[in-house]
Amino acid sequence: MKPSEAREKINNLKQQLKKANDAYYQEASPLMSDHEFDRLLDELRLLEETYDLQTPDSPTQRIGGQPTKEFPTVIHPVPMLSLSNTYSRNELDDFDRRVKNLLGHENYSYIAELKYDGMAIRLRYEHGKLILGATRGDGTQGDDITPNIRTIRDIPMEIKFDPLEKKDSLKEKEAYKTSPPSDRYPDELEVRGEAYMELSAFAKMNSDREEQGEATFANPRNATAGTLKLQDPAIVARRPIRMFAYDLLIDDNNKNRTQVEKLNLLEKMGFRACEYREWCAGINDVHNVIEKWAALRKDLPYETDGVVIKINEERYREILGETAKAPRWAIAYKFEAEQAISRIHEITLQVGRLGTITPVAELDPVSLAGSTIRRATLHNEDEILRKDIRKGDQVVIEKAGEIIPQVVNVVLQEKKKRGAPFKMPENCPACHAKLVRLPEEAAWRCTNNQCPPQVRSRLEHFASRDAMDIDGLGEAVINQLVAEGLVTKFPDLYHLTPEKLVPLERMAEKSADNLIQAIEKSKEKPFEKVLYALGIRFVGVTVARDLARAFTSLESLTKASEEELCRVDSIGPRIAGSVRSFFKNPENQKMIEELAALGLQFRSESQHQVSNKLAGKSFVLTGSMPSMKRSEAKSLIEIHGGKITSSVSKYTDFVVAGEEAGSKLDNARKLRVTVLDEAAFLKMIN
Repeated sequence: MKPSEAREKINNLKQQLKKANDAYYQEASPLMSDHEFDRLLDELRLLEETYDLQTPDSPTQRIGGQPTKEFPTVIHPVPMLSLSNTYSRNELDDFDRRVKNLLGHENYSYIAELKYDGMAIRLRYEHGKLILGATRGDGTQGDDITPNIRTIRDIPMEIKFDPLEKKDSLKEKEAYKTSPPSDRYPDELEVRGEAYMELSAFAKMNSDREEQGEATFANPRNATAGTLKLQDPAIVARRPIRMFAYDLLIDDNNKNRTQVEKLNLLEKMGFRACEYREWCAGINDVHNVIEKWAALRKDLPYETDGVVIKINEERYREILGETAKAPRWAIAYKFEAEQAISRIHEITLQVGRLGTITPVAELDPVSLAGSTIRRATLHNEDEILRKDIRKGDQVVIEKAGEIIPQVVNVVLQEKKKRGAPFKMPENCPACHAKLVRLPEEAAWRCTNNQCPPQVRSRLEHFASRDAMDIDGLGEAVINQLVAEGLVTKFPDLYHLTPEKLVPLERMAEKSADNLIQAIEKSKEKPFEKVLYALGIRFVGVTVARDLARAFTSLESLTKASEEELCRVDSIGPRIAGSVRSFFKNPENQKMIEELAALGLQFRSESQHQVSNKLAGKSFVLTGSMPSMKRSEAKSLIEIHGGKITSSVSKYTDFVVAGEEAGSKLDNARKLRVTVLDEAAFLKMIN
């Protein structure tokens, strides 16, 4: 392919992926499957590396470089002020009177915007390109977290901007159309928004962390703030963070712009602006909107904590000014927290897929947020002891992004005798095996792999959509299969027959036949799906995919050392240790042999390996080679047993550098990684 053809192909792929991102994250209407998106992304990455045409705005650059040790501090040219808060309708009326007195007239309007409960961030664009993402900090300065910000797919790397709307005459518009593309962007503009997590994604993330013995987050806001302050962008990219834009700072001498117009312009630029916003002629309209949204918020997929009321006309904001802490042209009305009081009549223990023991408060039924609550999670033993929660206590419960609500605190009553302090039992409540707790973990675990709740959970995971996707094998059917002793491990599923299934409750012949066909069809699932289905601790969908691509077969993966595993971009020591431990287990080895014999896929489609000359070695390619394309060098490395990684780290064995090698070569020298030219590289193979 000629360079010009490659450039055109790259631009086309960028546009395709950008449209797919917009459709998925902004319009909630996917244009393609995740698999197809990943395939196009890989194709784009290969072309960019082969022809050295990476650009900062490319979808392949969503995840930044190596983890940082600390975040640089940045000054906010326009301070990110906090808002004055109120819980009182009367205080809103007082706010309106102050605005009227300061302006000396009533020719103003308001805009009400739903207040999202997340973390405020600032984005800076120059000539249409994202150059900075920062936290609010103390309002005058914050942390530069640009690599983390780039991982949030709601945030455009390059903005759409058509200033034709500000040209008055047809002659001006025609003249503007002929100007260079770079002139279509203001030199600088800033966008401010709220980063957040949706409730379902937060609950799933917390559930995964709980199963893995990690501390859970108290609510989506804490999870978002904690994630954006992580040092490794690759981890941030795997967390479900989203963003709504709520303000635009642009100096184009338009003194008559309104907040309504700014939000519309943000959407034209490619941002997700506040979903719930309403123009209000006066304070009475504001009261009506608050009442409407207070009821609506219970059905929203994310947490909100109030309504922000702003003067709509920007020219009046300058007149109203601000105090040292907050603007005088805006105020936040806060909703009361949704809480209820109930009594704990029992503390029970749940056993998860990986043996994690989760304490649960069994409550007297109470109405909260439109549903009847009977159970609330207590997370782990440490949380119970920290809050001193006991059987018989009256407790405050709250829905804070959890599917199962959580206990906030105990309501202590004077002179009331309380139950005994909680003590974790020594044995599993389901199978009575000894419970263990590793020093670095928050959770206790049952180590009996045949513990019935674990068996059921593992089978549910194995059959789930992201794994083997076995239609008809849901919780109710799995419970029956385990109860009847028909299935205790994954291979048992493939020995089921219609005759064994029909006697089960609600299982007719047609249903049995359909389930057998679905189980048989699952044998076609690719290696990465099978790897995820095995339920290896810490190995989620993304890690399973990366492992399958890096090692291409189960045989290679099981032979890999922890050091070799860590050379894969998304793998750290904890995951590597878990993978090695799983494959060393004799029971797991036997199970995998059975699954392979049954026809499951334990090899990825890849080029035939011709030698092991580069086995166990990882390479990074940079620059253009004198006599071969980068894709050809990549193929040579792979067919001789080596592995390709995208960035230089202490685990990189060799950097192959051609002409015009960039920052990767500099990093290699800093880390003292061996650098090869093309001749030295070919000598290694030949």
